[in-house]
Amino acid sequence: MVKLSDYVIAFIAEQGVKHVFLVTGGGAMHLNESLVRFPQIEPVCTLHEQAAAIGAETYSKATNHLGVAIVTTGPGSTNAITGVAGAWLDSTPILVVSGQVKRPDLVSRQEGLAAGLRQLGVQEIGIVPIVKTITKYAVTVEEPESIRYHLELALHLATTGRPGPVWIDIPLDVQASPIEPTTLRGYEPPVVIADSSPLQREVASALQHLRVSERPMLLAGNGIRMARVESEFHDLIRCLDIPVETTWLAIDLISDDHPRFVGRPGTIAPRGANFALQNCDFLLAIGARLDRIITGYSPQTFAKAAHKVMVDVDPAELAKMGDSVHQAICADAGAFIREMLRQVRADPPQKERGLWLERCGDWGRRYPVVLPEHREPDGLVSAYFLSEILSSALRDGDLIVSGSSGSGIELFLLAFKTKPGQRIFHTSGLGAMGYGIAASVAACLANDRRPVVCVDGDGGFQFNIQELETVSRLQLPIKFFVLNNDGYASIRASQSAFFGQPRIGCDRETGQSLPDLIRVASAYGLATDVIRDQRNLAAEVERVLTSSGPVVCDVHVVRDEVRMPRQVSKQLPNGAFQSSPLEDLWPFLDREELASNMLSADDGPKVGS
Repeated sequence: MVKLSDYVIAFIAEQGVKHVFLVTGGGAMHLNESLVRFPQIEPVCTLHEQAAAIGAETYSKATNHLGVAIVTTGPGSTNAITGVAGAWLDSTPILVVSGQVKRPDLVSRQEGLAAGLRQLGVQEIGIVPIVKTITKYAVTVEEPESIRYHLELALHLATTGRPGPVWIDIPLDVQASPIEPTTLRGYEPPVVIADSSPLQREVASALQHLRVSERPMLLAGNGIRMARVESEFHDLIRCLDIPVETTWLAIDLISDDHPRFVGRPGTIAPRGANFALQNCDFLLAIGARLDRIITGYSPQTFAKAAHKVMVDVDPAELAKMGDSVHQAICADAGAFIREMLRQVRADPPQKERGLWLERCGDWGRRYPVVLPEHREPDGLVSAYFLSEILSSALRDGDLIVSGSSGSGIELFLLAFKTKPGQRIFHTSGLGAMGYGIAASVAACLANDRRPVVCVDGDGGFQFNIQELETVSRLQLPIKFFVLNNDGYASIRASQSAFFGQPRIGCDRETGQSLPDLIRVASAYGLATDVIRDQRNLAAEVERVLTSSGPVVCDVHVVRDEVRMPRQVSKQLPNGAFQSSPLEDLWPFLDREELASNMLSADDGPKVGS
């Protein structure tokens, strides 16, 4: 006989999970106590459950495997919801195990009590109904003998199909129950006999359209990494020899210096990436859900001249595109790529597309993101120039975390140029502030405590700032570059765009202020640095990067640096929003110049026109 909590931790250890993120609590005390008896797992004690869940989310992204968080009942569980929501939207497999009040104190088990009773046990909350819409599986385990079944089912669902989070809620008395592992009923996944012929036909059809196209484009999404076919993906690029773009979540699938890489398209993007996308006559999107950021809020005008093929494992993502996609293929990205490789190798494409490839490269050269004015030495630091400097300073294989939303992504990642083997972590779908520090801890631990560089906004950095204690306690080699633009610059920009002036909660003048970052970081026992201007930016960045141990660097950036190029929207009198097309980013080009960059169906890809 073993205690059920020991069985749960042993199950987690058997999956090869080496770090579990948790905040200790009375509702999960048996799970916490069991964890210390398994030396193959390092308990990562964070100070907040949101950080624990974000840690599990990023740990999963870093290992391409399961991330695990353990939280207590009530507020411990509800605090973890943000990380779970991020994992749900980014298709990240994590397991959250929560403690719960003992069974006699569960409202759900009481018979004869008045309907609508909110709470019986101390800190009790029915977490399963709350998280059901953002998990692939969520259950309260009320029968100890069912624990193996629930764990195996949850693991299967988390890691197959479209991956995602799962949640196992275990009452306190169930955690302490003795069980006999050899008698437990397990979960048997259904046997699926795959018929490869439909996929073969779909691939053949897609290849037929690709072969006759003049201006093809491959758009790669994070589904490729999740299918663990990064190597096959690069083989496919070599075989097809066509331009490649990536979604923002798949930013590190291919380096910026790859000869076939064109950029990352979307509502804030390099002009060249959007020009190439909007001019292609064939688009193959693999493992990319084509969200509104990529399609510019208008699937019908996205890659409007192209025959569009979308490959996604989730039929709901395909269905949302309606008739804007010509060929919707419900398939795992790995299965699709392997089948396409097989067919392409048997019958290599012969079409010459040198002019189209050169045209795509020419757009990138003519419309860079970082402009001369960003590099001007006087004044505060430009986030664009900081990104360029960091791109140059960081090496192949380095780890980068882009925090939350706003400048940390919209400016830093827009201008960042990836190198081979680098991993870049951010919260793509949810964009939750508070991501940066917790994600950096997880990325560092998942990679054997290798150095991590985190770029975050000063507003988002505050949301989980208590985790600086975790960084300090573990002495993790993380370099934080915090973009100090006096508050919520992204909100200021939105309010200014739609209402003329910021109205509320953007900075000190409008009712919101931030503490002195250096004093806060010092209170946590961390080394600090300050970059006040960009006269010697490369040298100052290098000073921070070469410092030993963790460092928090306060970077005084341009307060309201213009976000560009970007799609702009206007609000109509009826309250609806109307966005400019993806090829027409602000600051708007001269209409004649814009027209010269758009090719009609009959145009050849004239170089440099």
